[in-house]
Amino acid sequence: MKTRYLQSIIEKDIESKMVFLAGPRQVGKTTLAQTIAKKYSRPVYLNWDNSAHRQQISNFRWSPDTDLLILDEIHKEPDWKNLVKGIWDTRNKNMHMIVTGSSRLNIYTRGGDSLSGRYLLHRLHPFSLRELSPAGNYSFQLKEKATPSLCFDRESEGLNQLSDFGGFPEPLLASNKRQWRRWKQNRFETVIREDIRDTAGVNLITKLELMGHMLNNRVCSPLSMKSFAGDLGVSPKTVKSWLDIFSENYFTFKVPPYHKSLQRALRKESKYYLWDWSVLDDPGSRFENLIASHLLKFCNFASDTYGYSARLFYVRDTDKREVDFLIEWENKPWLIVECKLKQGGRLQPLKYFGERLDITERFMVVMENGVDYVEQNSNVRIISADRFLNAFV
Repeated sequence: MKTRYLQSIIEKDIESKMVFLAGPRQVGKTTLAQTIAKKYSRPVYLNWDNSAHRQQISNFRWSPDTDLLILDEIHKEPDWKNLVKGIWDTRNKNMHMIVTGSSRLNIYTRGGDSLSGRYLLHRLHPFSLRELSPAGNYSFQLKEKATPSLCFDRESEGLNQLSDFGGFPEPLLASNKRQWRRWKQNRFETVIREDIRDTAGVNLITKLELMGHMLNNRVCSPLSMKSFAGDLGVSPKTVKSWLDIFSENYFTFKVPPYHKSLQRALRKESKYYLWDWSVLDDPGSRFENLIASHLLKFCNFASDTYGYSARLFYVRDTDKREVDFLIEWENKPWLIVECKLKQGGRLQPLKYFGERLDITERFMVVMENGVDYVEQNSNVRIISADRFLNAFV
């Protein structure tokens, strides 16, 4: 079993705060929490989906000697925030707590009382190339500098495996096509029919399933709500609300357009990506989605663990110049990335936006192995994905 990238960090954080561990269904939240529990003498695991466990949680029934309490999927209780607050405020001071959930615990607002100051949020992502590669313990640290110092001097195998099977532990570590096909079908049905229905109260399951399938051909490009609404036979407002539900349940994530200091920048249409990029048939879209997931994981890690403001955008203007990704670090543009399966893509947009936004970190990331050089005219580094991605978490 591989050590997940958040394990040592959570082990430190639960010494002083309650930890919220959020992330997609089947990404390994429960496994990680139970791995941490092995270091405690009297841990208790309770899952809200289990009726007996639900009674224990509601009545605060666990041993007074409990030193780690893990509450799984408790966000499905409408008043879960007040319930968790009550448990935390009345606990034995030697008891630590981990709360896990497959909906966004940080924005789930059904509860009444605030939990501010009582918890630290961590978002667990699927495996990335760097996390998949090393044997033994995994660690990643950001040096305390104005901007991150990334090291591109290492590369590793596993990129094709990650592309074909996605980053979720079960299909990735098995790397078996038959098992992967069954797993992805089960996950899709579970997210739509259980998570989204239960947490959002949405009854139009057939429409949502159709929308989920249609997203496979609409990721990686600016999404027109009006066009999507016409295909689904609903209003643009409904499409937007459904996309929000998909994002809240970790089926998709949104990458908005960057427009600060760019007069002709596109401002409205966001791009959407899937948490499981392996379902995409088009190799170019799958590769771009894989890169997007790695960059989002880095941004969430920097925010959750170190408190930095790190946000992921794309850039496009009315003259149709576009760059796939831009990371804003502490409210300043820091890094721009274009993704291509092979060398030879246009570098002019990277140069154009790099100069106007004063970004020196400019990358063309390609699927080809053994590529790493700087194109002098544009100051763009053309680099293999297996080297580029190893610089991130």
